[in-house]
Amino acid sequence: MDSNYKKCTQKDYSLSLKLQIVQEIEQGLLTPMQATNKYGVQARSTIRTWLKKYGNFDYQYTTQQGMSKTPVKLLQ
Repeated sequence: MDSNYKKCTQKDYSLSLKLQIVQEIEQGLLTPMQATNKYGVQARSTIRTWLKKYGNFDYQYTTQQGMSKTPVKLLQ
């Protein structure tokens, strides 16, 4: 392992960088995965935390849902 390697934590990122990343995601310029790669953030969960804390969208009440399993009634 490289002796110069320093593990970053959420607190190691500046507020301005966090806000920039959140803004780019909310504008649809990046996905959270693309942001982790572009800015070298360790995990998408870190970015999800920033979205909840600094984002304009209310992420607290969102869930990823697939198609409904309830069959759709056909018009007769």
